[in-house]
Amino acid sequence: MQEVMKKRAKELLASGEVTRVIGWKKNEFDYDITPAVFETAEAIDRDFVYDDFCGPNLSKFTFQHQKNDTKTLVFLKPCDTYSMTQMVTEHRVNRDALYIIGIPCFGKIDIEKIKADGMTGILSVTSEGADVKVHTLYGDKTYVKIDVMAERCLACKSKYHTIYDELIGEEGEVMETDRFDQVKELEAMTPDQRFEFWRGELSRCIRCNACRNACPACTCESCVFDNPESGIAQKAAADSFEENMFHIIRAFHVAGRCTDCGECSRVCPQHIPLHLLNRKFISDINGYYGEYQAGEEVGQRAPLVNFTKEDVEPDVVAKGGK
Repeated sequence: MQEVMKKRAKELLASGEVTRVIGWKKNEFDYDITPAVFETAEAIDRDFVYDDFCGPNLSKFTFQHQKNDTKTLVFLKPCDTYSMTQMVTEHRVNRDALYIIGIPCFGKIDIEKIKADGMTGILSVTSEGADVKVHTLYGDKTYVKIDVMAERCLACKSKYHTIYDELIGEEGEVMETDRFDQVKELEAMTPDQRFEFWRGELSRCIRCNACRNACPACTCESCVFDNPESGIAQKAAADSFEENMFHIIRAFHVAGRCTDCGECSRVCPQHIPLHLLNRKFISDINGYYGEYQAGEEVGQRAPLVNFTKEDVEPDVVAKGGK
C-alpha cells in the first residue's frame, strides 16, 4: 500500500495537479510517526511512510497547511474522512483546494501497550499480517496485532470513507461497535464514584494543550484558553477546578461536532482517556435527539443547532429521561 500511495503522490505532483502532499514520515524510531508536508518526489521517496503506526489524523494538519492558490493532496484513513467532512461542513478548510485520497486502514498499533508489557530498549517494530514483531536490545517478542492495537481501532466505527476524490483499495462499510460500553460503565457508577474517577484522571493533566492542538474540531483561530486576560492562558492548572474546567469546556465546545477520532487520547502524554468525555456527549445526543454521527455527510446539521418541535424538553433532560 505504501508504494502505491507514493507512486500516486509523485504522479500528481509531476502533473501539476497538486503542489504539495500531506502524509506521514518516520522520526528516530519505527513507531515515532508524525504528519509531514512533501513538495518533491525526492522527499516522498526518502521519507514518506504508511504503516501500522500512521495513526495521526491528517485532517487537522490539512487545516494548518493547505494553500488556497494551489491544490494540496492529503491521504485520509476512513476515520479521518469523518473529521474532514465535518471541517468542510463548518467551512474550516477550502474543499476546492484539496485533493483527497481515501486509503484503507486495518487498525493501528499502540506502542504504549507494548511498553506497558515491559518492553524497553526497543530498536524496531515490524508488522507482518497478524503478527507484530518487536526487536529490542534485550531480546525479541512477537505479539498478536489485536492485543497491541489502539483502543480507538478496537472500537472502530467505520471502514467507510465519507469524502474523497480518489480511493485506493476497496471501500469499506460502517461497522457495528461497542464503543459506548465504557460510557455505560461510567454511567452505572454513583455520582461520587464518577467524580473520583475523573479527578483521578484529570489530576494528571499538565496543560500541554496537545489534545486541543491535535483535535480536528478545535480549529478556532483564537482559543479562549490562550487569552492572556483569562488568568489560565498557557499554564498548568492552579487547582482541581481549573483541571476539571479546561477539559469539560473543551468537551462542550466539540459536542455535536466530535467525530470520535480519538486524537485527544492518542496524543495525551499523561494517557488520560479524554475520548470518554466526548463519547458521553455523543451517547447523550443519540439518546435525546436520535442517532447522529458527526462528519457523516457534508452539510448536515448537528442536533444541537438544528432546532425542531420534536426536541427533548429541558426538564426531561434534567430528570434523566428521554
